[in-house]
Amino acid sequence: MGDDSEWMKLPIDQKCEHKLWKARLNGYEEALKLFQKIDDEKSPEWSKYLGLIKKFVTDSNAVAQLKGLEAALAYVENAHVAGKTTGEVASGVVNKVFNQPKARAKELGEDICLMYIEIEKGEAVQEELLKGLDNKNPKIIVACIETLRKALSEFGSKIISLKPIIKVLPKLFESREKAVRDEAKLLAVEIYRWIRDALRPPLQNINSVQLKELEEEWIKVSSAAPKQTRFLRSQQELKAKFEQQQGLGGDADGGDDDEEEAVPQVDAYELLEAVEILSKLPKDFYEKIEAKKWQERKEALEAVELLVKNPKLESGDYADLVKALKKVVGKDTNVMLVALAAKCLAGLATGLRKKFGQYAGHVVPTILEKFKEKKPQVVQALQEAIDAIFLTTTLQNISEDILAVMDNKNPTIKQQTSLFIARSFRHCTPSTLPKSLLKPFCAALLKHINDSAPEVRDAGFEALGTALKVAGEKAVNPFLADVDKLKLDRIKECAEKVELVYGKKAGGAAEKKEGKPITGKTTALPGPAGDKETKDAATKPGPLKKASAAKPGGPPKKGKPAAAAGTGGAGPKGKKGPETKEIFESELSIEVCEEKAAAVLPASCIQQLDSGNWKERLACMEEFQKAVELMERSEMPCQALVRMLAKKPGWKETNFQVMQMKLHIVALIAQKGNFSKTSAQVVLDGLVDKVGDVKCGTNAKEAMTAIAEACQLPWTAEQVVATAFSQKNPKNQSETLNWLSNAIKEFGFSGLNVKAFISNVKTALAATNPAVRTSAITLLGVMYLYVGPSLRMFFEDEKPALLSQIDAEFEKMQGQTAPAPTRGISRHSVGGGDDGEEEEQEEVGNDVVDLLPRTDIGDKITAELVSKIGDKNWKIRKEGLDEVTSIINEAKFIQPNIGELPAALKGRLNDSNKILVQQTLSILQQLATAMGPNIKQYVKNLGIPVITVLGDSKNNVRAAALATVNAWAEQTGMKEWLEGEDLSEELKKENPFLRQELLGWLAEKLPALRSVPSDLLLCVPHLYSCLEDRNGDVRKKAQDALPFFMMHLGFEKMAKATGKLKPTSKDQVLAMLEKAKANMPAKPAPPAKASSRGVGGAAPAKFQPASAFADDLGSNTMESKPDLKKAKAGGLSSKTKVQGKKVLSKPSLKEDDDKSGPIFIIVPNGKEQRMREEKALKVLKWNFTTPRDEYIEQLKTQMSTCVAKWLQDEMFHADFQHHNKALSVMIEHLESEKDGVISCLDLILKWLTLRFFDTNTSVLMKALEYLKLLFNLLSQEEYHLTENEASSFIPYLILKVGEPKDVIRKDVRAILNRMCLIYPASKMFPFIMEGTKSKNSKQRAECLEELGCLVESYGMNVCQPTPGKALKEMATHIGDRDNTVRNAALNTIVTVYNVHGDQVFKLIGNLSEKDMSMLEERIKRSAKRPSSAPVRQAEEKPQRAQNMSANASMMRKGQAEDMSSKLKIMYRTYRIQNRNMGSHPETTHTVPREFQLDLDEIENDNGTVRCEMPALVQHKLDDIFEPVLIPEPKIRAVSPHFDDMHSNTASTINFVISQVASGDINTSIQALTQIDEVLKQEDKAEAMSGHIDQFLIATFMQLRLIYNTHMADEKLDKDEIVRLYSCIIGSMITLFQIESLAREASTGVLKDLMHGLITLMLDSRVEDLEEGEQVIRSVNLLVVKVLEKSDQTNILSALLVLLQDSLLATASSPKFSELVMKCLWRMVRLLPETINSINLDRILLDIHIFMKVFPKEKLKQCKSEFPIRTLKTLLHTLCKLKGPKILDHLTMIDNKNESELEAHLCRLMKHAMEQTGKADKDTEKGASRIEEKASKAKVNDILAEIFKKIGSKENTKEGLAELYEYKKKYSDADIEPFLKNSSQFFQSYVERGLRLIETEREGKGRIATSTGISPQMEGTCVPASTHTVSSSIGNTNGEEVGPSVYLERLKILRQRCGLDNAKEDRPPLTSLLSKPTLPTVASSTDMLHSKLSQLRESREQYQHLDLDSNQTHSSGIGTTLASPSSAAANIDDLKKRLERIKSSRK
Repeated sequence: MGDDSEWMKLPIDQKCEHKLWKARLNGYEEALKLFQKIDDEKSPEWSKYLGLIKKFVTDSNAVAQLKGLEAALAYVENAHVAGKTTGEVASGVVNKVFNQPKARAKELGEDICLMYIEIEKGEAVQEELLKGLDNKNPKIIVACIETLRKALSEFGSKIISLKPIIKVLPKLFESREKAVRDEAKLLAVEIYRWIRDALRPPLQNINSVQLKELEEEWIKVSSAAPKQTRFLRSQQELKAKFEQQQGLGGDADGGDDDEEEAVPQVDAYELLEAVEILSKLPKDFYEKIEAKKWQERKEALEAVELLVKNPKLESGDYADLVKALKKVVGKDTNVMLVALAAKCLAGLATGLRKKFGQYAGHVVPTILEKFKEKKPQVVQALQEAIDAIFLTTTLQNISEDILAVMDNKNPTIKQQTSLFIARSFRHCTPSTLPKSLLKPFCAALLKHINDSAPEVRDAGFEALGTALKVAGEKAVNPFLADVDKLKLDRIKECAEKVELVYGKKAGGAAEKKEGKPITGKTTALPGPAGDKETKDAATKPGPLKKASAAKPGGPPKKGKPAAAAGTGGAGPKGKKGPETKEIFESELSIEVCEEKAAAVLPASCIQQLDSGNWKERLACMEEFQKAVELMERSEMPCQALVRMLAKKPGWKETNFQVMQMKLHIVALIAQKGNFSKTSAQVVLDGLVDKVGDVKCGTNAKEAMTAIAEACQLPWTAEQVVATAFSQKNPKNQSETLNWLSNAIKEFGFSGLNVKAFISNVKTALAATNPAVRTSAITLLGVMYLYVGPSLRMFFEDEKPALLSQIDAEFEKMQGQTAPAPTRGISRHSVGGGDDGEEEEQEEVGNDVVDLLPRTDIGDKITAELVSKIGDKNWKIRKEGLDEVTSIINEAKFIQPNIGELPAALKGRLNDSNKILVQQTLSILQQLATAMGPNIKQYVKNLGIPVITVLGDSKNNVRAAALATVNAWAEQTGMKEWLEGEDLSEELKKENPFLRQELLGWLAEKLPALRSVPSDLLLCVPHLYSCLEDRNGDVRKKAQDALPFFMMHLGFEKMAKATGKLKPTSKDQVLAMLEKAKANMPAKPAPPAKASSRGVGGAAPAKFQPASAFADDLGSNTMESKPDLKKAKAGGLSSKTKVQGKKVLSKPSLKEDDDKSGPIFIIVPNGKEQRMREEKALKVLKWNFTTPRDEYIEQLKTQMSTCVAKWLQDEMFHADFQHHNKALSVMIEHLESEKDGVISCLDLILKWLTLRFFDTNTSVLMKALEYLKLLFNLLSQEEYHLTENEASSFIPYLILKVGEPKDVIRKDVRAILNRMCLIYPASKMFPFIMEGTKSKNSKQRAECLEELGCLVESYGMNVCQPTPGKALKEMATHIGDRDNTVRNAALNTIVTVYNVHGDQVFKLIGNLSEKDMSMLEERIKRSAKRPSSAPVRQAEEKPQRAQNMSANASMMRKGQAEDMSSKLKIMYRTYRIQNRNMGSHPETTHTVPREFQLDLDEIENDNGTVRCEMPALVQHKLDDIFEPVLIPEPKIRAVSPHFDDMHSNTASTINFVISQVASGDINTSIQALTQIDEVLKQEDKAEAMSGHIDQFLIATFMQLRLIYNTHMADEKLDKDEIVRLYSCIIGSMITLFQIESLAREASTGVLKDLMHGLITLMLDSRVEDLEEGEQVIRSVNLLVVKVLEKSDQTNILSALLVLLQDSLLATASSPKFSELVMKCLWRMVRLLPETINSINLDRILLDIHIFMKVFPKEKLKQCKSEFPIRTLKTLLHTLCKLKGPKILDHLTMIDNKNESELEAHLCRLMKHAMEQTGKADKDTEKGASRIEEKASKAKVNDILAEIFKKIGSKENTKEGLAELYEYKKKYSDADIEPFLKNSSQFFQSYVERGLRLIETEREGKGRIATSTGISPQMEGTCVPASTHTVSSSIGNTNGEEVGPSVYLERLKILRQRCGLDNAKEDRPPLTSLLSKPTLPTVASSTDMLHSKLSQLRESREQYQHLDLDSNQTHSSGIGTTLASPSSAAANIDDLKKRLERIKSSRK
């Protein structure tokens, strides 16, 4: 070990470089500790290690390397300079760590890399990781990829640059190592998460199988936008913002921002390398392009075409090239070249994007002019070119050029220009299409729609329709004023078919303002005509919006299934990113196809296509497949290839392997090529033919799916189904239908032609083959998901058996939601997330009704029928009505044309025959359903008359009328009904039935509307008259409707309307208005995604009968005021979940003024009263699963007395924004209205529980913020929650622990922690335990974690009802199905294990084998972790600090200079344990503030604050003697063996020391015993080094605790206290035996320790204890040890400060000061030996301060002369020992004139010089004062005083010493007279005492050290009570023993051992405590026996310690205090006795 000790001494940085690995390991460990300790990130300490960090990570020894990595990680995290090491460390990690076998090493390596990224060094790290990918070791490559993936996943694509990573990806996919390929795949998936399809082009060329796997993985990727989760140091604000946004933005109505964010920011274009092409143009290009021969020109163009195929081009000067191409386009006569040049321009525009914009103006006119060409391929090329060019510029820039061409005579030019405009408009938004642009375009287009050529008209309509869709009717209508109705309808029809690139955002906005629900079909499939292609938005990198069907603001559109928003027309083939247009292709002849195919396929392949040998055909297919996989999209001649495949044998291929491949190739071509419908038609027949094939079916389906992606599902499905049903093969039919079912799920329902399918499905249902029928029914089930119940209408005439099957299938689908489409979604809608899609599907449901074929029944409504209905004879009228019913029933869905029917039916509504009225009503109801939204036009002439029927006196007629009105309103929306005066006219009629029905109906409908026509105001006067109606029901209904009128009209308008009322009525109505205002709900929010979902549990896509009217969609978002207890669809309670705009009514001025006062009014005893009421069940107990109206009403009533009215209005408002406002106000008033808050606390908490049921995140976040502040305030106020408050709040808070949002969970956990400060943890426990039973797995996991924290912080006694039951409950969760819950359960039990040890297993009970093994494994793993649980917890959970209970009385300050960090740990742990006691309800007694420990101050102490610990004695101690109620402690004793705890010694010692200060006596004794154990063993004692101050603090804390608490506790057995004292003193004596440790005690701690010990000596209560004297003797001995063994400077300094404090403190007893001085005298006696080890400067500084506080004059005024003498003696001794040199030691004193120290020292020096010869021995002995006395006073007086002292119990010894001195000086003095009067015993006592002193003084050896205590001090040691002196000394057995026996034995012992006992063996605790410390009161051997056995017993019982003989080193029988370590005499004797005791015990 020699060399070990060498390196141990080295500094840390040198150890880290040492050649021995152990040294390095140790160095790294210390470095790690150091790095965690340094607070200042800029500390110079960091720079020392700059060069070493690389060595840390590259250490050659694996064990050391692990530690090195940990240290490196800490360094990177904390050091300011860490960035400088990035390159070398990252490289070291890559090369030396990532190849390590240990997973931990790799993990740390990754963490280091990620930490570097966090400290802004991302590029460097990424560079090293990318270098690592070239390493030969696959392990390194895998780790590098994994690290890159993690970095990307956490930091996002903004920080991790993707370009270089994507560049190397293909290479990684080619790796031979599977692990590398797999990891690469994961990385590709992660990249895809961030950039979506932009990743496709770069990976286009990897192996097709891998690509396919990737595609599959990509499909699974969630469509939600990924978010950065870890932030750079510079992004901390962003981080906060992110967390805050998560709170605010994570709302149900995500709003537009979410959509924006969800869009991938990365565009494939950005990832591509730009290619420079100008230099690569052929040198003779410009000559060739002008050449006469067209072939040369063609060559030149082909060269360009090849170059511009690069998807991204380097910017440069393309002017000449563009000019040349433009010339070809404009002037060339060869159309082929025109097309080629156009292609080149398109390529340039696509490759350059915005950089091409500058040339756009030159080219556009030329292209538009060229549209005169008729040839489709030219036209197509020109279209592509102009579309590509449009995207590089803006409409504004090229508008003039376009408008110039609009008047061209050539119809083709006009047509193509209009089509171009239409396509361009699709890329616009209302902002980019302002009126200034619209006006000229509309004017020009209007000319086109009146053109003679039909194609021009059509194109014009399309363009105008698109404009209408984009800009909205409001913007476009002014320009369409002169258009006739037919044309206008045509435009609208086109508008409905249009699909916008930027989603249907714009129109909605405009229409919303209009307020007219528009019947708009959403998107149209571009027809097969070549002109109608839709160019997808993906070409624009701009922020693409979802193609969501309806902007959250606008009314949802009904639409044709021709295409619902988002997916029509542009399916996501075109993997090339930007390309997603539909491709049009003319049919090619077989020859052309062969030619084209030959160009791309190997010759052998083409030859073998029709070979007779199947193997050759197979080989040919394989080559074919390879060729296809490698082909570029643009080069792939799809049609040619599929025609080659169809060539003989084509689809009649007999070999299934060849056939499977053929089908796979079709799928590949469709996926990878620009696959057109023309190509599709070539193959579809063959595919359908094979779909039923067992072996080839799946491949055929895949191919069909690929074609559906390329050509859109609607078209493909129609073709496929038609083909299948034109065949006879039932297998093919059923499989086709199965494929279609799946395809619909994958592609969504949009655009499908339901009508066509339905006829096919009907055919299938009639098929004989059951498989076909089953498939048809399955397909219907899938369609039902999208279409809803209306689908059944088509099949009502099927056979009952079939119908029941269909119903069963529909039943199965009930409650399911349609899956979000995963294919065929245009790029931008992918980013939008599921919400958009679901919303869009809902549309489909609503739209489906429009798809239904509507029959025109106009011709069936004949004049004859109308006259029948109006006939006088009721029977004929009935016949007429029956006919109408049957006509409608037959037609099912009808067109709005119903001829004269309305007038006829209207007449029947007031028929005298009520049966006919009812029949008419049911016809009208049917009519509404049959006609759908078109019924709107009949509202005025048929709808309003139905309302009149509401006034009918018959109940059933009224009910029928109401049902009819509702059916109509459902189709029309409410606007039509409310417009005009009709409704107010109805309300005017004084018919009570009509009024109450109508008002009830309005009250139901109004809340759901977002806007109403102003005509509603006309109803208000009639509403007021209803409020005063004679009929009570009318009045009630009017009152109910009032808030909803107000919600739309505002309070002011309503109040104004009262002006016309009579004064009395006016007052009444105004009062009602005020009341209604409080209940007024907010307007419903725009039907955002969440709220527009289907009502109450129905599947979102479920279709509510016919198409729900736009305005009514909100009806379920909001329930009106509480007393409206209608069972509404959504059934939400009155504290509605509305996310709406604020109500626009301005509050009246009066209300504003009211807001100044306090918000909480203190009602005396209000809270108590409420609790009594709840207890007596007078009110509802606050306990519910969701809050019902009556709870809210009750809370409102209770609050009305103690919460400001205006605040209450905000709190119970229907709109969440008001809740936020209320919370803000409450936060503002929190500090200023503490008392108010506390008095209303129960109500506030109840109100907050209601907020927990709100769906709005912003309210929730605000509520949690308020709660945090509230509980902080309550804990400062030391408020304790009542049971009532807790039980009505905590369970609801715990519900929120399961929130999906992290930030909320974190807040809730923080609040739960804070609650423990105001509500006992043990009571919190059952609530949290209850939370673990939740169905929400997040909640279960969080609750379990919280339980773990509670146990960790408060020990086992928090477990309720018993630890056993609680643990069993927790353990059940180990088998939970959710992984996080399992982990949480395991971690919690491990935590308990750490606190409680193996007993846990007993408490858990029986676990299943699997669970048990998981638990054991976890425990094993946790044991390897270095820090022990409680210490860890102490550092991590300062917030759990509990308010102090009685036993925490401690000082606030202390001079602990160097121990703040350890103290923090200790104080925290101490505090936690005290909390254990505090958590019992009985502990009500609290200690006055000044005695409490200011723990927060300690915890926040950064080690810089110097704590001063004033003596307790300064305080009035009266309170302390009041009895303190201490609960029965339930703290588990700690296991006595250190190693049981944790491997880390330091943390264990910290823990054990912390237990010394425990409030529980047993715990404390155990801890002391353990420490004693350690101290006794030489090899282990070192471990205590560094913990001495900590230990001493704990000890004097415990002493204080005994003094203040235990001693006053009547219930406590006093023997317990003695035992505790024995242990404390024993451990301390052991400690102070070990000089090296004793010297570690610092001044401040020693001062407090001495204070504690002296206080204990003077505690009269201790003397009254049975063993009290023993205790005091032991303390004496301890004091001597402390004085001798501590660092002499520290102890001297401590004593001086203590003396100064005790003299200053008025409350301090004179005895106390006296004892302090005696200790100082003792120190003075020791000075001759110790002078050289003392820091004189510090001592003189202390004396200087003392003299400054106590100048001579002041000292002389003291009652006692001792202080001044003590000081003089001390200074005199110092002068004597140091001589004149002493004056050099005044360096630490700043201003020497502040005290007389210097002058005094000079005087002393002078005096010493004069008397150099004379040695003042008497002074040294401190006896000079007797001399002075003798000279001053009479002898008798002196002797009388001396004998008085001897007689007093405190000063016996001092008296004897003085008597001895006196006799020595005046040998002739006669003391006989004094002895004569006393008892014989007293006389012999005095004689013996004198003899003893003589032997001591005359004895050999060093007098000073051998005597235990100086003569003056000896009184301290044994304040033997006087009665002991005056009566004979008795031992416990009652026998008298003559003192002479002991004296003789003492003499023998002293001679045998010599006085200065060299042996430093520590007398064991037992002997020390029992040992008599003065011969005069020594006890017999028997007494020693009994003592030993008692102690032995107690130690066995409580400390599991073996008292081996070898631990009992010395007897100490009769030894005086004088011997510090007692002689070894009689050891054998004692050993034997001990053995005897032991054996007898056994």
